[in-house]
This record gives sequence, C-alpha cells and structure tokens, in this order.
Amino acid sequence: MDDSPTETEAAIHRWFGIDAPNAPGRRMAADLALTIKAFEALRGTIVFEDEPAGFEAALQATKETQP
Repeated sequence: MDDSPTETEAAIHRWFGIDAPNAPGRRMAADLALTIKAFEALRGTIVFEDEPAGFEAALQATKETQP
C-alpha cells in the first residue's frame, strides 16, 4: 500500500490535525473517497419522486380500513 496520504486523510489532517492511527484506518479513509465518488457518479440519475410513488402505493395497499 502507498504510504502517501489520500485526499481524505489530508483533509482530516488539515481540519482536525490528526492522522490515521494504522493501516486499517488508512484503508478506510481511501474507501471513503471511493464511496463518495460512487455517490457523486449517481448524481442526477436517481429522481426522488420515483421511489415515493411506489412507497405511497404500498401504503395505500396495506392501509387499514376504518369502521
């Protein structure tokens, strides 16, 4: 594994003045950057209104009838 800090590690050090304590911490910081990039790639492709319509239909289907 590369010993140079990732972008995430550098930002944490810049803002909080702390470094990753060990190799697992450095891997997790690198994974976080990949996760953020994956979510950024989805920006604009998922529309919030798509899911609530199905959710609303499920709520209506299971709605209890009142006497």
